[in-house]
Amino acid sequence: MSYTGKFRVWRGDSEGGELKDYEVEVNEGEVVLDVIHRLQATQTPDMAVRWNCKAGKCGSCSAEINGMPKLMCMCRMNTFAEDEVVTVTPMRTFPVIRDLVTDVSFNYQKAREVPAFKPPADLKPGEYRMQQQDVERSQEFRKCIECFLCQDTCHVIRDHEENKESFSGPRFLMRIAELDMHPLDAADRQHAAQEQHGLGFCNITKCCTEVCPEHIKITDNALIPMKERVVDRKYDPIVWLGNKIRRRPA
Repeated sequence: MSYTGKFRVWRGDSEGGELKDYEVEVNEGEVVLDVIHRLQATQTPDMAVRWNCKAGKCGSCSAEINGMPKLMCMCRMNTFAEDEVVTVTPMRTFPVIRDLVTDVSFNYQKAREVPAFKPPADLKPGEYRMQQQDVERSQEFRKCIECFLCQDTCHVIRDHEENKESFSGPRFLMRIAELDMHPLDAADRQHAAQEQHGLGFCNITKCCTEVCPEHIKITDNALIPMKERVVDRKYDPIVWLGNKIRRRPA
């Protein structure tokens, strides 16, 4: 069973571009990426599109479909009416290279700014021990495929380019939260999250959670608990008093 679908695809480069209308064959069981490939093969051989696995695991084919950040390979055509115009545009938060391909190097820079796991100085490799519940607590975050849809939809940087320097975005704040939950990590993640990675910019709208193709509860399980630990450390009167006592000269 097939029909002629109506697509509106953004074409252009860093200098500018526009939405162009196409009619292309759509077959039963296909996803948006299938149709984009057919469009590329039959009408627009010069159209740039990034993809790899077509199985929802590499995170390469991120785009915005009818204004919603999604993986093209996971967006099924049967979710649209046959006479509906499907609009496909590049991720808005990142600079366009060409057509549907964006420059996501911002994310790799932010990844480099997060220090790696730091074990206690008195433990040698092979001596690490932790409870299974601690393993399970952060296991969810390791499902991340780095599609950067959460980064794309986060209004802190989507609508405010000037915040990119001081805000790492939900993907990397989640990484910091994961490390802070690790019972053997000795680095000061809470101070870094607030002062260096912009945790305070996040106002927990949960838009990052809504677009995550791995269904990671980024806001509820990573960002909110991290915010709570930062607030406890900074404003809890007992913690404040304890820090003052420890700082008293001998």
